[in-house]
Amino acid sequence: MVSKSDQLLIVVSILEGRHFPKRPKHLLVVEAKFDGEQLATDPVEHTDQPEFATELAWEIDRKALHQHRLQRTPIKLQCFALDPVSSAKETIGYIVLDLRTAQETKQAPKWYQLLSNKYTKFKTEIQIGIALETDTKAPVDSFKAKGAPPRDGKVPASLSGLDPKDIVVVLNEEGGYHQIGPAEYCSDFFIMSVTIAFATQLEQLIPCTMKLPERQPEFFFYYSLLGNDVTNEPFNDLINPNFEPERASVRIRSSIEILRVYLALQSKLQIHLCCGDQSLGSTEVPLTGLLKKGSTEINQRPVTVEGAFILDPPNRAKQKLAPIPVELAPTVGVSVALQREGIDAQSLIELKTQNEHELQHSKKQVLTPIKEKTLTGPKSPSVSPVPPQNPSPPTKDDATGSEAESLQYDKDTKPNPKAIGPSIPASVAQPVPASHASETASGQKIAVPATSHHFCFSIDLRSIHDLEVGFPINCILRYSYPFFGSAAPIMTNPPIEVRKNMEVFLPQSYCAFDFATLPHQLQDTFLRIPLLVELWHKDKMSKDLLLGIARIQLSNVLSSEKTRFLGSSGEQCWRQTYSESVPFIAAQGSNNRIMDLSYTVTLEDYGLVKVREILVSDSSQGLSAMQQKPPSVPPAPCPSEVQTEPRETLEYKAALELEMWKEMQEDIFENQLKQKELAHMQALAEEWKKRDRERESLVKKKVAEYTVLEGKLQKTLIDLEKREQQLVLAESEVQRERKELKLERERNLQELQDSIRRAKEDCVHQVELERLKMRQLEEDKLRLQQQLNDAENKYKILEKEFLQFKDQQSNKPEIRLQSEINLLTLEKVELERKLESATKSKLHYKQQWGRALKELARLKQREQESQMAHLKKQQEELEQMRLRYLAAEEKDTVKTERQELLDIRNELNRLRQQEQKQYQDSREIASGKLDSPRGNALEEGLDDYLTRLIEERDTLMRTGVYNHEDRIISELDRQIREVLAKNNASN
Repeated sequence: MVSKSDQLLIVVSILEGRHFPKRPKHLLVVEAKFDGEQLATDPVEHTDQPEFATELAWEIDRKALHQHRLQRTPIKLQCFALDPVSSAKETIGYIVLDLRTAQETKQAPKWYQLLSNKYTKFKTEIQIGIALETDTKAPVDSFKAKGAPPRDGKVPASLSGLDPKDIVVVLNEEGGYHQIGPAEYCSDFFIMSVTIAFATQLEQLIPCTMKLPERQPEFFFYYSLLGNDVTNEPFNDLINPNFEPERASVRIRSSIEILRVYLALQSKLQIHLCCGDQSLGSTEVPLTGLLKKGSTEINQRPVTVEGAFILDPPNRAKQKLAPIPVELAPTVGVSVALQREGIDAQSLIELKTQNEHELQHSKKQVLTPIKEKTLTGPKSPSVSPVPPQNPSPPTKDDATGSEAESLQYDKDTKPNPKAIGPSIPASVAQPVPASHASETASGQKIAVPATSHHFCFSIDLRSIHDLEVGFPINCILRYSYPFFGSAAPIMTNPPIEVRKNMEVFLPQSYCAFDFATLPHQLQDTFLRIPLLVELWHKDKMSKDLLLGIARIQLSNVLSSEKTRFLGSSGEQCWRQTYSESVPFIAAQGSNNRIMDLSYTVTLEDYGLVKVREILVSDSSQGLSAMQQKPPSVPPAPCPSEVQTEPRETLEYKAALELEMWKEMQEDIFENQLKQKELAHMQALAEEWKKRDRERESLVKKKVAEYTVLEGKLQKTLIDLEKREQQLVLAESEVQRERKELKLERERNLQELQDSIRRAKEDCVHQVELERLKMRQLEEDKLRLQQQLNDAENKYKILEKEFLQFKDQQSNKPEIRLQSEINLLTLEKVELERKLESATKSKLHYKQQWGRALKELARLKQREQESQMAHLKKQQEELEQMRLRYLAAEEKDTVKTERQELLDIRNELNRLRQQEQKQYQDSREIASGKLDSPRGNALEEGLDDYLTRLIEERDTLMRTGVYNHEDRIISELDRQIREVLAKNNASN
């Protein structure tokens, strides 16, 4: 036991995420895995900023933590998108945390970006914090994870002190078992095994639009057994899955009551059919039936839950597919067994064949050995067997219909018969299994069903013509069609030479095949498989060369006209004949035509085949003959006998015995050949049945899909009929409106023609009126022209009289004075304008001067404040130097202010002189022109000057820089007093 202070918790805080795409129908789950123990967060909504707000914790001591840090054990977090409808989990990305970054001090959480992010357009991140905390809970010897609280389960009264959270699975590597529940309650050992026996109709999980390639990927079943990932042996054929039944078992240390509670909490075992990392379908096996309440069956025998469970595709709800009939539903056979350790149980699985003929006879049960997996080691991500690599072609055992038949074949070393004879193809062979006891007594029998027809198919390759190559060829034709009962090639013989622009008839080119099969199988085979006729060039100096291949579509004969004829027994038969020419296409290079082949095919149907049974003689007779004791040798003749019978001689008896042995060996050899022939035919029949079942399952699937499509098509047709009716009504409405528009157009056209005619008549009338008006206007024009000439003459006379009057008036003095007055008025206006502009400029200068004074005062105050601060800082150390510096600074400031005042004074004097000059000019102009207003103008000038001086003084005083004792203010007061004195003297 470790001390309390050495027990720690590794706490991973999963807080929130960002930059996630919105998926309303999905949930987000984060699973954390550390040292084989896996914990998960609660599902949250798949939004752009999901909030997990979950802490996951593992219990560990300091010694184990030190080891994990030395080994750099990571903590892997995987993010999944969960579909709640189909329970399908879709991997989004993962994050790897370094355990060495976990400290016992509190650290701020960080944002981690998802690796291998499925959402490539989003920079998805999750905020995660990792820390170490001291575990205040009582420590436990074993290392285990603190899982999320289990679902509600009732704990029995005998386990009243047990918390359902403590019922977890812990791996004990040293003991080789999994412990469920606390150690003090675990006293018994159990074996739990899961067996996947068979699977059917798996092709229903693949959409019809997906074509299965010839080399399919590997498929396998996957499930998790007490935290161990288990997969069975991969297989490639979904239509006829062929895999060995496999059992995965685990050893459990627990008690019956704890196991019952655990199975109530973990009530289902989920099994997935996978292809790579994608789940094609899944099913759930209920585990609650293993240990029922109050049941003691497990003490006497193993308890099992077995059956065929339907596989549901993960996107069934998303695609909204039509429900599949029960007989076509994909299923998997699963058996889950639980037993006490020490109770033996036979691990046998009954493989039940679904042959129709076996339903009529006694059912045959075959005990098949099961590949066993025992999961007792440490947990691993997956336990997957490696499929055996067998590149060799299939043997007899591989060709049999099931594993049971292969075992029976190995046991008895007697192959079952396969077909009636070489003329009956594998598609017709329907073997009837017999019991082993009857095989030695009555032999083996093969039955042909009564639904088969006897057909005779003949092929006549008539001639070849229209050679396209530039050299003569020495050719033979070759073809093979195994459906007719023989895979041996049929060839024409001897080779014939063909040249350009010639037609050659082929020798020995007719061949007929008698066989029995079902009509729909014949039609299906002819439609799918064409007859390929090969054109070979025979050359004595080199190898035979394949020039081209002609494809003969045998289904054409089925569409030709049927003719009736009578058979040899008088029964009614049918014959169909078809003839045409097909081209030979080059086998290599470009698909160019080489020549044409003319052929004729005939199909004769002799009707149904009667049910016949063929009895195969057993080789036991020959073997018994070998075991017979040879006859005894007669005694040697006496020397006294002169003559001996020839048949009594030793030579004759030896020759007779040799001949009898030869005949017996010939019979044995013939029987063995017949048995081998029947074995091969049986293999072909089983292969045909297998392919026929595959085709039948595909046809059923297609029929189900076509039924759904037919319903959709019916609905579409009804909609189309409604639309057609609507279109008919709309068309009739359009025709009616078209007629109305045509009538309206004709009426409008008639009205337009009438209006045009009336407009023409009005125009003619208006033209005549305008012409009359024009004549009248011309007469008025002539009359007015005459009046205008008279008026011009009168105007000329009056203009002459006006000029004479003007000359007389210009010589008077009043006119001259008026002109001078006008000139003086203009000059006065000009002078007033100049005076106004000067006044405006004066005001502008005054404002600039005031701004300069304010700026000067502000600068002076700022300088004084800065100097005072500087002086206060160095007051103790440099008192004498500060005084001298202040004196010098004051002196410089006074000089600067004096200079500025002098500049301002000069500017004022210049403005004053300019103002005086303007006043003098105005007085001179006023005195030179008008003497009467001189006194008034002078008084107005003094008043303006006085007002200006007062304003300047007030402006300087308002700045705060000057007072009444300053020189410039005293000068302004003096000038104001002088102006006031002048003004009083003038008054």
